[in-house]
Amino acid sequence: MSDRASSVRPASAVGIGVGLSGLTGLAIWVMIARNFGALADILGFPGLPERASGPNAALLGIIACGAPMILWSLLIEKVHRRPSAGIDWSLKRPLADVVDISIVKITGFWATWGLIAAVYAVGRFWWSTRFADYPFSMQLFEIALVPLIVLSVPYIVWLDRHLIEPKDGAWHFGAWIAGRDGWDREMIQNHLRAWAVKGFFLAFMLAIVPPGFSTVVNFDLSEIARNPVWIASALITTMFLVDVQLATVGYLLTMRPLDSHIRTANPYLAGWVAALICYPPFTLMNGGGPLDYQVATASWSSWFADFPALLAIWGAVLVVLTGVYAYATVAFGLRFSNLTHRGILTHGPYKWTRHPAYLAKNAYWWAATLPFIVTSGSLTDALRNSALMALVSAVYYWRARTEEKHLLADPVYQAYYDWSEENAVWRRFLRKFSGGRLGQRTRPTPEIVPAE
Repeated sequence: MSDRASSVRPASAVGIGVGLSGLTGLAIWVMIARNFGALADILGFPGLPERASGPNAALLGIIACGAPMILWSLLIEKVHRRPSAGIDWSLKRPLADVVDISIVKITGFWATWGLIAAVYAVGRFWWSTRFADYPFSMQLFEIALVPLIVLSVPYIVWLDRHLIEPKDGAWHFGAWIAGRDGWDREMIQNHLRAWAVKGFFLAFMLAIVPPGFSTVVNFDLSEIARNPVWIASALITTMFLVDVQLATVGYLLTMRPLDSHIRTANPYLAGWVAALICYPPFTLMNGGGPLDYQVATASWSSWFADFPALLAIWGAVLVVLTGVYAYATVAFGLRFSNLTHRGILTHGPYKWTRHPAYLAKNAYWWAATLPFIVTSGSLTDALRNSALMALVSAVYYWRARTEEKHLLADPVYQAYYDWSEENAVWRRFLRKFSGGRLGQRTRPTPEIVPAE
């Protein structure tokens, strides 16, 4: 790539306005929920709870977050007209021309959902609260099942009339099931991987939405005046809520009319292993797990309680790190998802580094936990915690590398990679810090991954 080419940052698949509109919608709903009773009285509905902090209110938060993002994407960015959506709205195939394709595709989708339901039914942890409120997610899926099946029929038929290539992964899976000719193994595998991602992570996200929402809605703001540490903790909790809410919207809205569909799901086993060991039930970092780095540790506020100035500085650092982490999720807009390619992001914190969320998250864990300081006074505990924390960071480095191996099949990511090596803030910092020895790598040779 030429120097000129590498100096120009590729256009991002999504604008920052999408995420900011979702953030605005979420903020408005949180304020309404915090003042729910008073607003109900004004509107003539007395006797309602003072605050709307239950699970249903949390779900409405997802709608309040997602609806503005959909509107911004369609009305402002007009994503439905992008070539990457694979839709030609001027193409209006007669119903008779698509009904056969649609029936095969519906068969593929229904079979896919049946497989996911079977996995849910067999896996006991989906029905326990050991890791999260998974029964809540299962209940939602049970409620959504019939509407999903019914609405899928007109939606698929309608969309097939406009798709440039209607024979996607679902069609290939349906064709294989029906014994039709023309199905492609790689298309089926990519389809199943994509839905495995959605089935696994959506259940987890929905399970953790209500607790975080309830905490933020029920904040006692009087603590601001008498507990400075509370300010940092409240801001951190709020930004984690932003992350969870927007990420959940991302997993829900994988749709071609929004250009947020999954192009490819990571085909590499290493990528799946690196990601899944960070989430239940496979988590290695939880208390008692092989990578538990929090034995005999205390909170950062405890260690700095006698040093008010340092306490304030440390709290501010943690807030900034969490802010970067949340900002990285906001930048995704409708497209957040693990283990998938849904368009290349180059804006927001992705101008600073290719992996802002991982860098911020790991820096936060180091700063919040301080694994090298222990209440037991044991040097062994301190060294062991530090070593395990280093291994956790190594896991996230591994995740980043396996994700890049997947994304490098896209020429846009190749251009973004080259640009970031030369121009991203993090790379420039590493080069300056190391006297030029660090901070720039040769782009790996991409491997071809079939796109859906």
